Formats: sequence, structure tokens, C-alpha cells
Amino acid sequence: MAGFLSKWTIPPTYEHRVMNIHPALLPKFGGKGFYGLRVHEAVLAARETRSGCTVHFANNQYDAGPIILQRTVEVLPQDTPDSLASRVFDAECIVYPEAIRLFSENRLRVEGDRVRLIGPNEWGSC
Repeated sequence: MAGFLSKWTIPPTYEHRVMNIHPALLPKFGGKGFYGLRVHEAVLAARETRSGCTVHFANNQYDAGPIILQRTVEVLPQDTPDSLASRVFDAECIVYPEAIRLFSENRLRVEGDRVRLIGPNEWGSC
């Protein structure tokens, strides 16, 4: 999922198998109503110095699934919602393929509400 603006119900069979990317550092600036430029407007209004994006496993709550990876960008004094969105999008283009690669290599383990990255030496024990 990337850019879905409606809530989807994730069947139990697909728990921890559906990824989403969000244009903020969750848990801040996530949830219902936080999408697109609204996220970046909120980041700027809060005078944050860092923003970024979050790849997480989707669950049946907005932006609440276990976080897989995050990538940060600096919020610049002259930023507008559009300029910040552009840099966050560049970060998304790096981090989302990385999360998909880790998933395809079976290197992600969900432990409670956290995701643990496992190394090659742990593959055999899974």
C-alpha cells in the first residue's frame, strides 16, 4: 500500500504481510486525516526539525502497525509543505524498496508490536 486514502480491512491471513508507507515519522503525524500535504503542513506547524517516512506493516488501524523502517530528512527553515514533501518522497523511494527486499529475504520478524531485523546467521533458526 502506498497512497491509499481509504481504510482497508486486513484479513488475519495477511497479518504482517501487507506493508504501507507513510510520509512522516510515525507515531507522530499519523492516523485518520493525516495524508498528503496535510502531514507536511502539520510537521511545519509543529516546528519540527526532522521529518521523514515510515514503512510499517498495515493493520486494521490507521498508521498503527509495527514499524519496519524509517528514514529521516531535515526540515529546513525555508520549507513549504511542497518542498518538504519532495524530500520526504525522495526518502520514500529509498526506504520502501529496502523494506520490500528485507521482507522478500525473510529477514523481518514481528515480536509483539515491534519488528526485528534478523541477520543471515539467524536464517536457519526461523
